[in-house]
Amino acid sequence: MKQRFAWTLLVALVLGLCVPPLLAQATGTVKGVCRDAEGNPVTSGTVEWLSMDTGRKYILKLNKKGEYFSLGIAPGKYKVTLFGPDGKEMFHMTGIPVGLDELTQDIDLKKEAATQSTGQGLTPEQKEQLKAQQEAQAKAQKENMTVKTLNEKLLAAKTATDAGDFESAITTLKDATDVDASRDLLWFKLGDAYRMSANKQTDPAEKKNRYEQAVNAYQKAIDLKTAHPDPKEQDAGQKLAAYYNNLAEADAKSGKIDDAVTNYNKAAQLDPARAGQYNFNVGAVLTNAGKVDDAIVAFDKVIAADPTKADAYYWKGVNMIGKASLKGDKMVAPDGTAEAFNKYLELAPTGPYAQPAKDMLASIGASVETGFNKKKAASKK
Repeated sequence: MKQRFAWTLLVALVLGLCVPPLLAQATGTVKGVCRDAEGNPVTSGTVEWLSMDTGRKYILKLNKKGEYFSLGIAPGKYKVTLFGPDGKEMFHMTGIPVGLDELTQDIDLKKEAATQSTGQGLTPEQKEQLKAQQEAQAKAQKENMTVKTLNEKLLAAKTATDAGDFESAITTLKDATDVDASRDLLWFKLGDAYRMSANKQTDPAEKKNRYEQAVNAYQKAIDLKTAHPDPKEQDAGQKLAAYYNNLAEADAKSGKIDDAVTNYNKAAQLDPARAGQYNFNVGAVLTNAGKVDDAIVAFDKVIAADPTKADAYYWKGVNMIGKASLKGDKMVAPDGTAEAFNKYLELAPTGPYAQPAKDMLASIGASVETGFNKKKAASKK
């Protein structure tokens, strides 16, 4: 029995020795350690070796140390992919050559991130993509820093404005436009600071200059906002209308009545919900300019948009009084004048213009007939 066993073993050894060396070395060996972005071993998951020549896959499991190992990998070029515990790809590399010798192919995501940031080992196409990503990141970082700086300046300017320190606000906002002159909000706020500072000027020439500076700043804000609209901004029309409104006010204070009316009308078109207020502003400007007929038209627009706006009736009446004529010693006002004042008193019986409205009515020999607070007598049963 012992002799037969020894003979069998000997035959096996001889047969083993007769195997051609080429067959013994027809495949290679791969191994490696996988680490995550923090440098820790990937303790579960798989590494897939996909032959780029034949499409054959080798799925290798990771152990608790993040290690993988496999014998019998056919020579050729491979795509190597690391999959995490959830089966999602964590990283891959292509063109990895496998020969007949043992290949150690570690996957260290921390090192890979550092390497890729410098563009090492990347194809020309990958380098272009990396460059684009880096430029986008740099642009985003610069934008965030710029926004942070500008917001700080806007807050400082608001604090100064609230305290009535318009000079500091102007200086701060001018600095902000030096940082980035493409922001419409900065120019709008600078316009506000110039406009509000004008009233504090004792020199007429400087007061006029401040209003002109305000006009220029507002126009710059409008030009920027219209040239670079933000499709995601839902209230863009309302904001632009506010720009035109403040521009119109600065125009009016500069004596540019026609420009003021034009810009108030633009505001009304952009923001129909507030058209009544913008038309009221038109009426106020025209009233101050003595353009009675145009002012009456403007206040009629306000009333049509909001029949409950008491002040519109009062100022309409004031302008109609301006068209009154004397017949003997009696003042005769156009039809509708008394109705305008009475409507004001009906809507605002204790309003700021209540007494002036009554005086106006008395001046044209009209009585107060608003029907306000009148109660119907209870019907008898």
